[in-house]
Amino acid sequence: MCIKDAIVERFKELCAQRSIKYNELATRSGVTPSTVYGMMNEARRDLSVITMKKFIDGLDMSVTEFFDTEIFRNLEQEIK
Repeated sequence: MCIKDAIVERFKELCAQRSIKYNELATRSGVTPSTVYGMMNEARRDLSVITMKKFIDGLDMSVTEFFDTEIFRNLEQEIK
């Protein structure tokens, strides 16, 4: 799994655990709903670090907490 896919999976997991809809994540994060849905789009490969930090803040957690999970421990090489 590549980093972008892992990040999206982590956000999906956290939203499901907390019963947060994507529109609510947008509101909590101070971004538009289209920003959240754009991140979730599999065809889109780029992801702003600043936007990602806003989402993490919206979930009221630290960057360390966000990345401290098994999904990020065995990522594929991005350079192919």
